[in-house]
Amino acid sequence: MSSLLSQLRLATLPAAAQSLRAEVKAFLRSALGPVPAHIRARSWMGFDAGFSKKLAARGWVGVTLPAQYGGANLDAFSRYVLVEELLAVGAPVSAHWIADRQSGPLILKFGTEAQKAFYLPRICSADAFFCIGMSEPSSGSDLASVATRARPNAAGWVLNGQKIWTTNAHHSQYMIALVRSSGDKADRQTGLSQFIVDLSLPGITVRPIRDISGDAHFSEVFFDNVQLAPDALVGTEGSGWVQVNAELAFERSGPERIYSSIVLLEHWIDTLRQRPDNQVHAATIGRFAVHLATLRNMSITVTARLALGQSPVVEAALVKDLGTEFEQSIPAIIEATIGMQQDADLDAELFRTLAYVSQMAPAYSLRGGTREILRGMIARGLGLR
Repeated sequence: MSSLLSQLRLATLPAAAQSLRAEVKAFLRSALGPVPAHIRARSWMGFDAGFSKKLAARGWVGVTLPAQYGGANLDAFSRYVLVEELLAVGAPVSAHWIADRQSGPLILKFGTEAQKAFYLPRICSADAFFCIGMSEPSSGSDLASVATRARPNAAGWVLNGQKIWTTNAHHSQYMIALVRSSGDKADRQTGLSQFIVDLSLPGITVRPIRDISGDAHFSEVFFDNVQLAPDALVGTEGSGWVQVNAELAFERSGPERIYSSIVLLEHWIDTLRQRPDNQVHAATIGRFAVHLATLRNMSITVTARLALGQSPVVEAALVKDLGTEFEQSIPAIIEATIGMQQDADLDAELFRTLAYVSQMAPAYSLRGGTREILRGMIARGLGLR
């Protein structure tokens, strides 16, 4: 355990990154009009291509990518500050989110020069949105058992299979898919590769999935003899498992893994300020604040390792697991406090926001890796299995 904890020593945001915060706050005040809390609570699931274009015009999409590809060439700490401010106000960032957070960095690290030159400028200008093709209906949380297959042919690769729970596939131009390119399911991690799939190609069917809140941000995607060009392959054939784990470190480590319920929490506190008995909840709010501060410090520490070019897979899994527990506790505790004050005159917007977050909260410990999978990774990192 000591070796893992040594990797999570306290890190702080550099002054250069902190200096960006005021600029982002000013931009958000001008770019976002008055939006009700139950809409802002969707934040990184809220799709608004127009808002993403406004961010891109400021150079704030693909902020960590090199300037030669249209990026801002900023470090991971600056992106942390930007993301933190976006989530704090509930900005609709879903359109560019995956491309900015992981698809762009993945292509930068493993892609060919031609792939970088084609895709990265389009990501930075918010003209190309990406989704992630990992989960499959028969695989559950066992990512190594994916059965979607790319077979080589004279024209490149032929793709067949299905992906599910793919966020924004119905809005995206591209998917980076983890598929089997050699061997069979029994080979597990061996023989897996990643491909960039143009979702406009013949043979692709995208079907949105409506969730319990009424939103449709997930999709299932079917591939029926989809012809991919040779340059659709990212990295080398068979290296997909290593690549996807590096990608998941980006997905699991950011502020979004601790701020999913933050709009609800802030709105609840705002309503309490109007009540004469608001001090009744001071201890609860204090616990939330301490918990959040600790998780934020851990998240920044993981970002520090990403800034060094490392791949803190286990540490990111730990922060993600603890962070989603915190995110899920917020609606549960707020529901309990409201239930104990049935005569309280609370505004309808609080109830709308609480209803949405309560419906979505169970998914927090599923997306980006289930709690059980993450705890298995942590146990291996600690030498317990």
